[in-house]
Amino acid sequence: MFFDKEKVERMRQSYPKGTRIELSYMDDEYSSLKSGDMGTVIGVDDAGQIMMNWDCHSSLSLIPGVDSFRIVKENLIDDVEDLEL
Repeated sequence: MFFDKEKVERMRQSYPKGTRIELSYMDDEYSSLKSGDMGTVIGVDDAGQIMMNWDCHSSLSLIPGVDSFRIVKENLIDDVEDLEL
């Protein structure tokens, strides 16, 4: 599956380098990745695939529209004990 230039550019804005991703489903019977695996976006290629650096040391790309995943929002408050009430 290939996307036009405008769609690829929108994807680059939606999935910038450093974005954390959680995998829900990958349509690849040879992949060792499984639901719940976490990774970091390293870029979006010209074909619209999301290049990944998975925590399990895989580098398999995600294919939007084929694979299922979600962006993981980082917790903005690291230590709640430091909050003044």
